[in-house]
Amino acid sequence: MPRARKEPLSLFVSRPHPRLYEINTWAWLEEISAKYNQRITLGSVPKPEWDAVAALGFDYVWLMGVWARSPASRKLARSEPSLIAAYETVLPGWTPEDVVGSPYAIRAYRPDPRLGSWTDLDHARAQLHARGLGLLLDFVPNHTALDHPWVRTHPDFYLQGTKGDYEREPAAFFMVRSARGGPRYLARGRDPFFPPWTDTAQLNHFHPPTRAALGREIQTIAAHCDGLRCDMAMLVLNDIFARTWDQQLRGCERPATEFWPEVTAAAPRLLWLAEAYWNLEWQLQQLGFHFTYDKRLYDRLRHAPREVYLHLKADWDYQKGLARFLENHDEPRAAVVFGRERFEAVATLVGTLPGMRFFHQGQLEGRRHHLPVQLARAGPEPPDPLIRSFYERLLPISHAEVFHRGEWCLLQRRPAGDSTFEGLIPYRWRSKSAYKLVVANLAGYTAQGIVPLEGEIEPGRDYDFYDQLNDVHYERGGEDLVRHGLFVRLEAHRAHLFDVRPR
Repeated sequence: MPRARKEPLSLFVSRPHPRLYEINTWAWLEEISAKYNQRITLGSVPKPEWDAVAALGFDYVWLMGVWARSPASRKLARSEPSLIAAYETVLPGWTPEDVVGSPYAIRAYRPDPRLGSWTDLDHARAQLHARGLGLLLDFVPNHTALDHPWVRTHPDFYLQGTKGDYEREPAAFFMVRSARGGPRYLARGRDPFFPPWTDTAQLNHFHPPTRAALGREIQTIAAHCDGLRCDMAMLVLNDIFARTWDQQLRGCERPATEFWPEVTAAAPRLLWLAEAYWNLEWQLQQLGFHFTYDKRLYDRLRHAPREVYLHLKADWDYQKGLARFLENHDEPRAAVVFGRERFEAVATLVGTLPGMRFFHQGQLEGRRHHLPVQLARAGPEPPDPLIRSFYERLLPISHAEVFHRGEWCLLQRRPAGDSTFEGLIPYRWRSKSAYKLVVANLAGYTAQGIVPLEGEIEPGRDYDFYDQLNDVHYERGGEDLVRHGLFVRLEAHRAHLFDVRPR
């Protein structure tokens, strides 16, 4: 039976609606090493670098890609034509040594030697803890690298194919000789809507020893972090797994329970974040995840902004469990997708909506080059001063406690002479000591509308609406606000973030 989403017990889940910062660990350490002209590991990162991360005001840091990389993945990544074209864009003059393989073709759940040891990882965590931040790490439930030790020692942990499968689809299956002799034909990992990931081996989630082994890996990792970001978490749901691997699962007994409740219950101290798609976010939240990717919001911000308001009308229990983002290591850069023209409105929303606020290394500087995860480093890229300046204003403002412990409410919007009001997204955060009103215009044209404030404002008082993003004050009478509402007129893709106080 699905269970209600648990509350995290980690000391570092200090506030609701936390802020997460994703760092590409390998590329970050290479950048710091070049800066200090010495080889830097997780155990030797200079304190000013940790101070700089902490100064951004995040609650968690996700050190993406700390686990041991696969030589087999590295070899494939150095010869894949589409990847080679991307390398040349991001790192002109790259060499084979710059290609270190995918962090999601994991050879072992131990830190990669280039990044450090378990002791180094624990030191990094201690540095974060000393600054009030928690540490998230990766967990990949669906697959391992082709050269993971289990492939030889426990081939039964993987989904089995036949010689015929291998001959018909060599890109989907591979042959291995196990430690016990004889060839085995194992499936490569896959998402059912895309070609197989050729550098991975597909784990069999209908095989109880596989689940048990993954549970033991989680227990090992849990001793070194405060949360897990779980890659493609929906792929191991029983229904999804059965549909994806129908042919190969004949003769396998379907588990009586889902995988996720077992492992999340066994590590209750962790914060659990699921990469999730296909409208399965709520199901995963019910199975123990505190947060799930809000890919639907991202897609609507990109392609269907008129649908955003409806999206934000979803039930509160669902809303507070969504991780909002404009980019991550899988998505193109926000500065490219939204440009300088659109970023203010969408960044304001993602930075102040309920749920997890999820930012990616380079996003705050407006970087445009999307770094393939197989690369060890990126080429130099100057920051965009406009985008950087905006985030330097937004992040301190949205750090305020009212955005974490206050009460959130999506407000109505009404026409003010035309239909442009439908581009406006208004909501407020309220506590005993603070009131913040956010209005963003997602339309590509100037929008105007009325935001009703009856029940929000005392009619017998006058109010100062201080737009903290733009450093502008507006004086409004409470009686007029209650009777007529707040008139808002915003240029295309602009936003207000009002601190509202009685005069």
